[in-house]
Amino acid sequence: RAAPPRPAALDNIGQAVLRRSETIAPVAAVPPTRAADGLLVPAARDGLSEVLARLLMLSKRCPFPDVREKSEAILSGVQELGIRIPRPLGRGPSRFIPEKETIQVGNEDAMMHTLFADSFATLGRLDNVTLVMVFHPQYLESFLKTQHYLLQMDGPLPLHYRHYIGIMAAARHQCSYLVNLHVNDFLHVGGDPKWLNGLENAPQKLQNLGELNKMLAHRPWLITKEHIEQLLKTEENSWSLAELIHAVVLLTHYHSLASFTFGCGISPEIDCEGGHTFRPPSVSNYCICDITNGYHGVDEIHASPTGSIPSTESVCEVEALMEKMKQLQECRDEEEASQEEMATRFEKEKRESMFVCSSEDEESAPTRDVSRHFEDTSYGYKDFSRHGMHVPTFRAQDYSWEDHGYSLVNRLYPDVGQLLDEKFHIAYNLTYNTMAMHKDVDTSMLRRAIWNYIHCMFGIRYDDYDYGEINQLLDRSFKVYIKTVVCTPEKTTKRMYDSFWRQFEHSEKVHVNLLLVEARMQAELLYALRAITRYMT
Repeated sequence: RAAPPRPAALDNIGQAVLRRSETIAPVAAVPPTRAADGLLVPAARDGLSEVLARLLMLSKRCPFPDVREKSEAILSGVQELGIRIPRPLGRGPSRFIPEKETIQVGNEDAMMHTLFADSFATLGRLDNVTLVMVFHPQYLESFLKTQHYLLQMDGPLPLHYRHYIGIMAAARHQCSYLVNLHVNDFLHVGGDPKWLNGLENAPQKLQNLGELNKMLAHRPWLITKEHIEQLLKTEENSWSLAELIHAVVLLTHYHSLASFTFGCGISPEIDCEGGHTFRPPSVSNYCICDITNGYHGVDEIHASPTGSIPSTESVCEVEALMEKMKQLQECRDEEEASQEEMATRFEKEKRESMFVCSSEDEESAPTRDVSRHFEDTSYGYKDFSRHGMHVPTFRAQDYSWEDHGYSLVNRLYPDVGQLLDEKFHIAYNLTYNTMAMHKDVDTSMLRRAIWNYIHCMFGIRYDDYDYGEINQLLDRSFKVYIKTVVCTPEKTTKRMYDSFWRQFEHSEKVHVNLLLVEARMQAELLYALRAITRYMT
């Protein structure tokens, strides 16, 4: 029997919601109680709150206009019964980018609409990550295809394991945005709610992955073939090679997606905690939870680096950067440094990158305590650099993605090597030949500097690259932003986002984040895959 068409399904939902609302409508007159999370909600909800929050999300974020309109109509019907309905908190998908500068659902072009519709059909939502990534539709298409394959298509790991590994990875950076999404997905595919009380409640096999998760997220250069052997050889809880590759790709995907989430200031989803409130809007006194979530109800805090009148200083910043690119190109054509000099410049840049840090540890986005999903919260990147320990050099020609990693992944987890390779290439080669207000610019030198700087922080060296270029092209505020987003994304602030490349478009800053995501993911993967290769040989 064919599924009922959408209008009929929407009518059924509407009738069911209104029937349930009518049964509790009189309760709405009772004084409201204060919920544990600090949001005011009417008492005795009978699970209606979640349904109403979901309808609110559909009314704002569904790519199909009939669903948006019907969801809004159902909410109005509930309100007419005297029941308080939710409203969104915050403005738009990002706390860093003014809503009017993002793509509004309903105003997208045909290509974007196809992406939105596919994303909605696959995930059951159009999430804020997608709404920010759509600045770069070609990349978004590749990203969604890869993520869909990892989470939902045939593969070595069962579905609930995949989402749980996503939770474990996102929790390394206290990324409650991703944790919340995957907790819902984990339960939706039949995951055991007990596992969500902490890693020690999950099967031993997943607990054994905790150490690798920790090292991949913060110090991937420490991973050895012995770590791989422990996972593959532990009798009844052992991993197969194919399962382990699937797990490693998921861990690295979600570590780097946590970087994107914090780097672009992604807001909570409308239907998740922190994305909506049942409290009526108030002009004079903000709800304290609005303020702690960074929603101040005034446009000034969203003053756009691009929307303001360009200052002479920031215009000069763009001109100076373009001039440096031109000079470096001329120097390249004239002389080439010796191998020894190139190696020295790499070591110097790697050493200096350890001490790039931000002066501000405050005001990063508030997070729920998600540390229960993993142990040893003290283990992070920061302690490592502070103790002056040395990151060993990993020579790219000894083990590279193109020559080694790609074929290993493809062999053990078919098609995924291909999907990742496509995504790396799109991010690395993506260009519109523009820089701020300038057109017809070759930005390849700048993109390569960003990518190689990230790999340099991970100790990965390309013999044919002159690391002296990095200091010429990336100023201190940009380096602080890159280092923070890649190594300790949970500490990223709006001030850091605003302070680099002040005259560039938001789409260009999102483009930078795509480079950070993919370069970080590839660096983590290289260390894990090299260890797996060593174990196998």
